[in-house]
Amino acid sequence: MNLLKDLWYHVTGDTMINIGLTGWGDHDTLYEDLQRKSDKLITYASHFPIVELDASYYAIQPERNIRKWIRETPERFEFIVKIHQALTLHADYHDFAETRQTLFNQFKAMLEPLKSEHKLAMVLVQFPPWFDCTAQNITYIRYVREQLKDFPVCVEFRHQSWFNQTYKEETLGFLTDHDIIHAVCDEPQAGQGSIPLINRITNETAFVRYHGRNIYGWTKKDMTDEAWRDVRYLYDYNKQELTDLAQKVKLLEQKAKNIYVVFNNNSGGHAAQNAKTYQKLLGIDYEGLAPQQLKLF
Repeated sequence: MNLLKDLWYHVTGDTMINIGLTGWGDHDTLYEDLQRKSDKLITYASHFPIVELDASYYAIQPERNIRKWIRETPERFEFIVKIHQALTLHADYHDFAETRQTLFNQFKAMLEPLKSEHKLAMVLVQFPPWFDCTAQNITYIRYVREQLKDFPVCVEFRHQSWFNQTYKEETLGFLTDHDIIHAVCDEPQAGQGSIPLINRITNETAFVRYHGRNIYGWTKKDMTDEAWRDVRYLYDYNKQELTDLAQKVKLLEQKAKNIYVVFNNNSGGHAAQNAKTYQKLLGIDYEGLAPQQLKLF
């Protein structure tokens, strides 16, 4: 039995603006009084109504994990599930399954419990920096969309060619025509391996990701995966930057039915506090989150 079943949350205005973070494991400021590490998701869900699930990028999660996460979160809590790395060409699917179709089937089966419990916000399909705007890659996006036809899908590009003067409008039109959510991203402007912030929607749902603006960490090469994660998203948005970003989301609010915002700038542990400040700037008050543990002192 889910003790949080009857809780609900509310935000001001007609459009739902859902704010959260990438993952729930590394946000130490949320867990200062936590007694058990196994309670991190329960505690996280007392602060935010959504989370971006990154574990699915590295491995298909067993059903027991998915069921556990469903039980530990309020009824209306939602997961943005990042697609497996081999399905966005970051890795060779042969390392994970006999065929790409097999891997897709496993991934879709993993999503089903979240979908049936109305806890799946969308699938995040983030393509690699070398995935440029070509006919072959457009065909692959169509293939991915067909595979995930029963799920809401968001595409995040990381190669600038998709939004250059020649292809920007065609890219947005393509996403609209294929019922794909466009990932609006704030990130360092570092040439071909980054995209500009295009404050446009292609679906009634909008998705916004804040990666920070650490251009040094974004472009630094010859690092291990662990070192890369430690510097790539090392950034603390100041209040003026957060104010400017909040104003951009208010523009999306005029057209989108639902808006999901994820702070991914957590190499230095700044994401949670940035998200809290941003929430205050937008005047959002969530109700029906998981109950927070009372502080005695």
